[in-house]
Amino acid sequence: MRIGLLGTGPWAEMTHAPALSEHRELDFVGVWGRRTDAAKALAERHGTRAYEDVDALLAEVDAVAIALPPAVQAPLAARAARAHCHLLLDKPLAASAEEGRAVVEAAGQADVASVVFFTSRFQTTTEAWIAEQAATDGWFTARAEWLGSVFTSDSPFAASPWRGEKGGLWDVGPHALSVLLPVLGDVERVAAAARGPKDTVHLVLQHISGASSTLTLSLTAPPAAAGATVELRGKAGTAILPASSEGPVHALTRAADALLTAARTGRPHPCDAAFGLRVTEILTAAEAQLPVAS
Repeated sequence: MRIGLLGTGPWAEMTHAPALSEHRELDFVGVWGRRTDAAKALAERHGTRAYEDVDALLAEVDAVAIALPPAVQAPLAARAARAHCHLLLDKPLAASAEEGRAVVEAAGQADVASVVFFTSRFQTTTEAWIAEQAATDGWFTARAEWLGSVFTSDSPFAASPWRGEKGGLWDVGPHALSVLLPVLGDVERVAAAARGPKDTVHLVLQHISGASSTLTLSLTAPPAAAGATVELRGKAGTAILPASSEGPVHALTRAADALLTAARTGRPHPCDAAFGLRVTEILTAAEAQLPVAS
């Protein structure tokens, strides 16, 4: 499969370009970015071509991987779908439910496959744990804490304007939801949403299974406190999400594998654009309940 990369930021440089260039079943055709110089530099490092015209790249590939802010990703994803390109997307899918629906509709009309890269869902250990817990009945409640230190450390993402604007809810919230939803079912209602320190957000969710979950999400945790925890409690006792040693390049390689399979078989992946839209809808509902930041 011929694939192009849209985006030249730290995530594209650290994860997407290495994974695409090293994948045995992908032909990494080229890179497009909003910064022409960055696109040329990234393409040169990975032995491919930089494109100044995004439509020229779309015309020469079967698929695109996108590593761009959600408000930029969504219209480009819809554009790529209309050019009959399969979609390897980043989370969150879009900055609004309306923009997310446009991606889903474009992909459906063009009959192209889509996979949204929720990193945890493509880590082997996490994937197996989710499958095991999803097959277990009687979960009563869950607690998810996804605490990043993007703005309290020397993170390469600290200069990201959209993360500064949207905070942990939109950056790490998708990761937490991607783990909880397959186990507890869809969210029936955002029961409560409150602000904590800085960008920190606390949510209480009610799921269609009858279970409830609480989420604490942040990008401004002290570095020593950063990390992710998911704990489930129910009839089977307690289950805790195990740590994964797999890095994002390996996870994105598996996400690309999933896109290849979906494109070949026509069977949607569980983390397709429709799932990405549902996550966006939940984030939007939660954001609407938050008090205005002081």
